[in-house]
Order: sequence, then structure tokens, then C-alpha cells
Amino acid sequence: MTQPLSGLRVIDFTQVMLGPCATQTLGDYGADVIKIERIGAGDLSRTAIEDPAGMRNPVFCSLNRNKRSIALDLKSPAGLEIVRTLAKTADVAVNNFRAGVMERMGLGYATLSEINPRIIYAFGTGFGTEGPYAHKGGQDILAQAMSGVMMRKCDPSDPVTIYPTALADYSAGMHLVQGILLALLHRERTGRGQVVAVSLYDSMLAMQMQEAAMWLMRDRDFSWGSMPHTGAFETTDGAIVIVGAFKANPLRDISKALGIDDLSVDDRFSTFERSVRNRTALHAILRARIATNSTAHWMERLEALDLLCSPVRNLGAALADPQTEINGMIVRAAGDTEPLGLVGSPVHLSDNGFALRHDPPALGFHGAEILAEHGYDHATIERLRTAGVLA
Repeated sequence: MTQPLSGLRVIDFTQVMLGPCATQTLGDYGADVIKIERIGAGDLSRTAIEDPAGMRNPVFCSLNRNKRSIALDLKSPAGLEIVRTLAKTADVAVNNFRAGVMERMGLGYATLSEINPRIIYAFGTGFGTEGPYAHKGGQDILAQAMSGVMMRKCDPSDPVTIYPTALADYSAGMHLVQGILLALLHRERTGRGQVVAVSLYDSMLAMQMQEAAMWLMRDRDFSWGSMPHTGAFETTDGAIVIVGAFKANPLRDISKALGIDDLSVDDRFSTFERSVRNRTALHAILRARIATNSTAHWMERLEALDLLCSPVRNLGAALADPQTEINGMIVRAAGDTEPLGLVGSPVHLSDNGFALRHDPPALGFHGAEILAEHGYDHATIERLRTAGVLA
């Protein structure tokens, strides 16, 4: 199957999550992604957790399918020369090192664009390339904290806590994909490459676009999660979430579904503004009632009145849901060493979409193959191996 990015070559210096989830997306849709790794160590996610599979553990596998790996000594002149050779025919070079690292290695945009003026040089940092935090180590949780995301709570009494899914890494990775595709489109029109830059910090600010506009234009806080008719409530066997929105009088309908007196005529909750002021009291009433019966019981009653509601589930339950399978969000394959179970791509194309072409690679597995494609003969490849330049 010819995919949208077939024929596109990417040299990938990325590791952990921001960069790898971006380059994996390119690979999922046909790009030839050459993952350049350190000899003996590779991508940091290869050793981030203890696992029987070692360097091909589930965390690494989740971010590195549809890539080929070459392991090089980038401190050696010969290793750097190999990268420059790869850059001659590459369309995109991607990294997520701290600002200035690639330049110190002699692999910055100025160098690579001299070799290949059409190359698109894409990178992600923690906080950007200039300013007081340019050289601060970037990490998802730090970006949550410094961007204001971690401080946002539905209930002011809730403690400050870390969101356990890597919001900043994934959103910045997807912004990096957008930037690369925009630059490719521009290159089709002009023939010129360019620099594409994203940061964890900027992506977290962008994710708060509604909240930020309210702050900048009205000087006040705004949170969909703290709306008075919205909340998560425990049942006898789990929890449900109710979103009281897009109805003329959601509180009346919620009251009816719960089999209690109409709270919308209570003076404390008779208007939206009063409900906001008395949210704690309102939620105490709802919480006490919902705690008396099961999730299935309340779901049936709430959905009968067309209220937005859902059970609160763990990831295992979500992965086992038939909807997940129907949507093509589970990727299973035999794998080179063990069966693979991965989340698929959320972007569905009718003609030429996602395909699993390469298993997540063993460290340096494709090195000789990649060099042969770039004109290195067998004897030269063996000399590079003997010299410790190539794994």
C-alpha cells in the first residue's frame, strides 16, 4: 500500500517521548524513519523501566514502531560523517535535545542545510531556544507545573497533583508533526527547507487556549471542569461522571434522573450563578444520592433523559471495550521476539492510512542495511564496526 508519506526519509535523533511519538506518526503513514542511537545505550526509554524484554520493553515499543535503528558513536569524526551522509538524501531531521546540543555536535541547521538545502530541521525543547529557561532541562511534569496546568483544579480544596499521563510530551509531539507537514507543504511550493520548533511549555499554554483568553481578556479564571452541574461521583460499585451542559435546565433533569426533588427550584441553585457560588453544597447532595446505587443503575436513568454521562473506567476496561477494537485502536502483531500489543493511530484515512511496516527495532539492528543503501560497501561497514563507530 502506498501511504501519504511514502518516499519521505527522516533521520531521527529523538528519545523518550516528545520526539519519538512525532517520528512514529510519520513512520505510521509511510515515512522511512532512521533512528540514530547511541552505541550500547540507545534511546533513554530503552532502559527507563525494568522489564523482561530489556531494551525492547513496552514503553520503548509504544513509541518506536515503523522505524529502523542505526547505532553510532557520534563523538567520533567517522560517526558524524555518517550522519552527514544520511542528511544528503534526508527530507527531515528531528531531535529533542536541549537547545544548542546539536550545534555543539556539528549537526545544527546551518551545517545540515549546507549539505542539503531542502532539509527540514525539526526539534522540540522544554521551554524554547531563547529566554531564561532555554537551557533548563525539559520534562513533561515540569511543563505541567510551569504552564499553570498543574495548578488547575475542579475543586479549590483538592491538593495540587501531577497528571499521570504525559500531556505535554504528546501534545508537543503532535504539534511537531503539524509543523513538519506544514514545512513539507511549503517546500513543495518553494523548494526550500526550514526550521520547525516546538516546546513542551508552549504546547501546554496552547492547550489552555480558552482559559488563557478568559484570563487575558477578562482577568478571571475559567474551568469547564468546575462548572456546577458537572462532576465525578462515586457509586456503590465504581463512579460516574455527569456533564450538565447543552440543556435548558440540566439540574432539573439531573434531579429527575436521580429521583430527588427538583434542585433547580431551590433558591441556592435556581440560577447558574447561584449554583456556581453553592457548588460545594450542590455536589454534596448529588454525591450522597449517587452513592446509594450502582453505576449501571444511574447510567440507565441519566441516559434515559439524554444527559451527558459516562462510567469512570480504568485503562484496562477502555482497551477491552468493543468500541476500541472497532475504531482500530488496538495493534497486535507476532513481533520479532514477543507478541506486540500497541495503541493504533487515532487518524483514520479512507484510502491509505496507518500500517505496521516495522516492529520496534533492536538497538542498531538496521545499521548495515542503512549504510549499504547510502553507498557503503561491505568492507567499509566492517571496518566501521571494528573501529567501534557502528554497532
